[in-house]
Amino acid sequence: MSSSESTPLKAGEPAGFDDVHWHAIEIDKARSELSVAGPLSAQKVAERLNEYGHNRLPEARRRGPLARLGNQLKNFLIYVLITAAVITALLGHWVDTTVIMAVVVVQTLVGFIQEGKAEQALSAIRHMLAPKAVVVREGGQQKIDAADLVPGDTVVLEPGDRVPADLRLERCHNLKIEEAVLTGESEPVNKTTDVQPADAVLGDQLNMAFSGTMVATGTGRGVVVRTGESTEIGRISGLLQDTTTLKTPLLEQIDRFARYLSMVIIVAGIAIFGGGLALSGLPVRDLFMAVVGLTVAAIPEGLPAILTITLAIGVRRMATRHAVVRRMPVIETLGAVSVICSDKTGTLTRNEMMVTAAVVAGKRLDIEGEGYEPEGDIRHGNDVVSDNPLLDELARAAALCNDAHLERHEGTIRVAGDPMEGALKVFAQKAGFDPETDGRQWPRADEVPFDAEYRFMATLNHDHHRHGVVYVKGAPERILEMCASMVTDNGETASLGREEWSSAVSELASEGLRVLALARRPAEASQNTLAVEDVEDGLELLGLVGLLDPPRQEAIRAIQDCHDAGIRVKMITGDHAMTASAIGARLGLKNTSRVITGRELDRLDENELKQVASEVDIFARTSPEHKLRLVEALQALHGVVAMTGDGVNDAPALKRADVGIAMGVKGSEAAREAASVVLLDDNFASIAAAVREGRTVYTNLKKGIAFMLPINGGESVSLITALLLGLALPISALQILWVNMVSSVILAMTLAFEPTEPDVMKRPPRPRDESLLAGFVVWRVAFVSLLFLIGIFAAWYWAMYRFDDESVARTLAVNTLVAMEVFYLFAVRYLDSASITLKGVLGTPIVLMAVGAVILLQLLFTYLPLFHQTFASAPLTPGALAFAASAGVIVLVVLELETWLRRRWDKGAGGALSSGSG
Repeated sequence: MSSSESTPLKAGEPAGFDDVHWHAIEIDKARSELSVAGPLSAQKVAERLNEYGHNRLPEARRRGPLARLGNQLKNFLIYVLITAAVITALLGHWVDTTVIMAVVVVQTLVGFIQEGKAEQALSAIRHMLAPKAVVVREGGQQKIDAADLVPGDTVVLEPGDRVPADLRLERCHNLKIEEAVLTGESEPVNKTTDVQPADAVLGDQLNMAFSGTMVATGTGRGVVVRTGESTEIGRISGLLQDTTTLKTPLLEQIDRFARYLSMVIIVAGIAIFGGGLALSGLPVRDLFMAVVGLTVAAIPEGLPAILTITLAIGVRRMATRHAVVRRMPVIETLGAVSVICSDKTGTLTRNEMMVTAAVVAGKRLDIEGEGYEPEGDIRHGNDVVSDNPLLDELARAAALCNDAHLERHEGTIRVAGDPMEGALKVFAQKAGFDPETDGRQWPRADEVPFDAEYRFMATLNHDHHRHGVVYVKGAPERILEMCASMVTDNGETASLGREEWSSAVSELASEGLRVLALARRPAEASQNTLAVEDVEDGLELLGLVGLLDPPRQEAIRAIQDCHDAGIRVKMITGDHAMTASAIGARLGLKNTSRVITGRELDRLDENELKQVASEVDIFARTSPEHKLRLVEALQALHGVVAMTGDGVNDAPALKRADVGIAMGVKGSEAAREAASVVLLDDNFASIAAAVREGRTVYTNLKKGIAFMLPINGGESVSLITALLLGLALPISALQILWVNMVSSVILAMTLAFEPTEPDVMKRPPRPRDESLLAGFVVWRVAFVSLLFLIGIFAAWYWAMYRFDDESVARTLAVNTLVAMEVFYLFAVRYLDSASITLKGVLGTPIVLMAVGAVILLQLLFTYLPLFHQTFASAPLTPGALAFAASAGVIVLVVLELETWLRRRWDKGAGGALSSGSG
């Protein structure tokens, strides 16, 4: 063992020395920093394991079941419900107490279960760590548990391996690593051992291999510099653990609404009790029970049920659109979204490379099609290109100088090998060359594999007539150096105009395309081997191809839908700025002229970041911290932010966003667990559908509240009026509970099934802090409460005048209240348009079924002796029932007139404004 190896590491320093820029120093310097010169001994491994711990991520901090259960009870609406249950218990109405407590239990259990699912995100990241690693130690090469790796170990990488720790590479042979889960880079990254700039972002640290990424091709070796929570994936795990999930706007509003309502009820109850003592002349006990009845009347016990049912219907509808909602309130939050931040690779794009352009003999060709499907025309301008010998030769070169294979699996084409080479095979098929049948006519005799050092790949092929040819593909600037001439359209050679070809390369690159050059040289029939020296000069240039991870067509349409709905779409990617800009333009993003990189974001303070976040739509070369900061900046601007993504690097931002949306097919498990919505089809268009559904849920919920509150308001005001004037109560507390928990809930539930309004995706997003009781809803609640008050007392006095029986009068008051509810239901379904239409009267089937059920229940309430004993109700004459029905009709007609006047007023005000501005 060398003396340098025995140098002790600094006590208490985190494994991996976080302050060292490993990519910016030579490998010898890295080993010196790690105090290792050669393979580690068993003793040194044991010492380092003892000091730095195992190479695994820490367990997530989990709250116990009781703590999670207690957290669910910290909800003001739950407090209101428990209060209602206590009051009904004091009244001796145990059935009602049981119903209310059942609602409390259901609400609490749903939240308890969902929170437990959310805590699985960290364990999903832990499962991404490699289980085994091939390591070189003092006893030679061996395969060990990756958890036993320590800083200073030497790890060997092979194709298909998952990188077990963060490594500083010291040997690379054609090594490419897929880093999309960490960086969002759509293509495997070519690795090198060369020193990189100190300020290189994660995706540009080409001499590093990061824990959790996958080796695509080639082999490599590196020294472990960071393990466990000090690795890049460990840092993301810590970031995820420290990120808090915001309460949804709806829950904030419901909580605020419940708090205000409770305070109003308590203050009103105390004031009415005092006023009753002074004015009513009732005994204290009777007055107290009357105030208790008033409290029961004022509490909308059915609201949590309506809320849960409305959200559940939205969740079910989203499931039919291939979206799984993991936290139920989030379905409504989607309706308030004002900004969608999206990852690029696999979300807005197909995560499938495709040749979209080619240049041959100075002519630009455009290649049509989608992904790896071989259908698509090749065009020069508007003309389809066919029978072009040069294009045929370019296609042959693309197919033969290639190691990838295309496999069709369950109707989907997959690439075995490098996705870029798979795209070249598809291009060859579009040009008419079949890699399988035609490829057998040109078997490979030898090859020069791609290597980052010389930046090209070459193959030697012979046909069955012993004609030989060498095909070469690689970086365009390297291939141009190796070419002496170019091939023309008729198959002959001509002088090479290097400036023209360099200009063509720059033009393709400016479109965000990955550019490759292809060339050839004739070979003797006797040549059976190929070396680098054979192709370093004298090549004939065939042409250029430009590759792109193409945007999804459905994503382009969905982004337009979002823009129509007033939603800003921003792309946040780990890919290069030029590529991001080109994709953004193809997707139809609004501002594609300016791209901000992660390096620029690092230089911005919080105020500058907010300004940039509001103005810029494309962010490139970003890290997980950048994505998280951007989401927080947009939320600080009062935006409701949805974040989409599929990689581990997206998980913290997915968790922080108001709505985290993960890709279910190609997304990582960590992203799925951190998100609140998972798209089973990885289709960005499903997000626009989810926004539509969220807006529908909110509209229907608002209708439900506008329906229930006037009922409670009318009941409460009628009781208050009776108490303060010393009159008999027109409806008893028990009868109020019957109305609130049976007819009101049944009718209100139908509003949860209301279809989407036609213009819902043409409206701007609602403000995050918009109250459920804003503007018109407050007026409608007050106005309808007054109508209900008049109807209840009219029924009471008419019945007392006709029958002089309090039981009959109260029964008629209850039936009148229910009749007004039924007709008000038809009015509330169309808050801003006429209700007395054939469509409005017929309603939907569920509305008619609910009305039928309520009529049946009211007949039982009115005529069944068991109900007479329980609720002190009494039979009514047909004339009395006609009175109740006519009260309902009057309410509908009055509301229709109010809607007509309001619409004329709004139209007149708008016209006045228009003429005034002219």
